[in-house]
Amino acid sequence: QVQLVESGGGLVQAGGSLRLSCAASGPTFSRLSLGWFRQAPGKEREFVATISWRSTIIYRTDSVKGRFTISRDNAKNTVYLQMNSLKPEDTAVYYCAADFEEYPGDYIYWGQGTQVTVSS
Repeated sequence: QVQLVESGGGLVQAGGSLRLSCAASGPTFSRLSLGWFRQAPGKEREFVATISWRSTIIYRTDSVKGRFTISRDNAKNTVYLQMNSLKPEDTAVYYCAADFEEYPGDYIYWGQGTQVTVSS
């Protein structure tokens, strides 16, 4: 069982930055592929970025690539999402997810989410 706890969300003005963190429980962190997703009000949850256990990185290309950076620290059992040049359309609840598959279709483990609000 893997438990995920996100932190770092908050209110920021457009153009600002936030760094989200997701801490995972258990000794198997280095074997996990980790993803960030977001869900805006009235919209479906969407993929943001993923980093595999091999540290292969994939970003949602249309809106976040070049602004968001995903990274992991296996020594701290933590995955990060650095978000720069934030826009009001980035407002959403951001979720961390984990799976033992390198490129999971459906992640098994999910955090509770952290709210990010970007004001114009």
